[in-house]
Amino acid sequence: MSTLDRQFPDSPTRQLQSRGRATVWTALRRGLSKRCPHCGKGQIFSGWSRHLDRCSVCGLVYERNPGDTWAFTIIGDRVPIAAIVVLIYFGYGRTHHLLGLITFALLGVLLVWTAPNRWGAGIALHYLSRLYWPDPQDPVPPLPQSTTDHHENTKHTKTHEEE
Repeated sequence: MSTLDRQFPDSPTRQLQSRGRATVWTALRRGLSKRCPHCGKGQIFSGWSRHLDRCSVCGLVYERNPGDTWAFTIIGDRVPIAAIVVLIYFGYGRTHHLLGLITFALLGVLLVWTAPNRWGAGIALHYLSRLYWPDPQDPVPPLPQSTTDHHENTKHTKTHEEE
C-alpha cells in the first residue's frame, strides 16, 4: 500500500481500481455526450461550445489549471484532420471532382459539428488522468455509487425495515 493510499483510503483512485475498466468507458461515453465524466448528470458546456468551470451536480472542476485539457483536445481535433489530409494526399476526388467536393464539404461539416463532443472526450480523458495519477490537492469528489450498488443498498434497507 502506497503512502497516498494510506492517507486517502477512500480516494477516487482506490474506488477506480476497485471498479475496473467500466469507469474508463463510462467516463468517455459521458464526455462524448457532453456530460460530466464523473457523475454523468451535469453539462460540460453551456450553449454550443462555452466550457463550464465545474459540474453543477457533483462539483467536479473540469479543468483545474487553464490548459490542462489542451493535449487531449489537440489530439481529438487533429485525428479527423489527419484523415482528411490522407484523403487529399492519396488523390481522393481527383477523378470525380463533384464527389470529392461533396465528401470534403461533409467532412468539414462533421468536423465542426462534432467539435464539442470531441472536446468533451478530451475533458473525460483529463478526468481519467486525474483519477489514475492523483494529486492530493486536486479537488476530485468521491466517485458516485453505481446504480447496482444503489439498488442493493435500497433492498438491504427495505429488508432491514421489514424486520
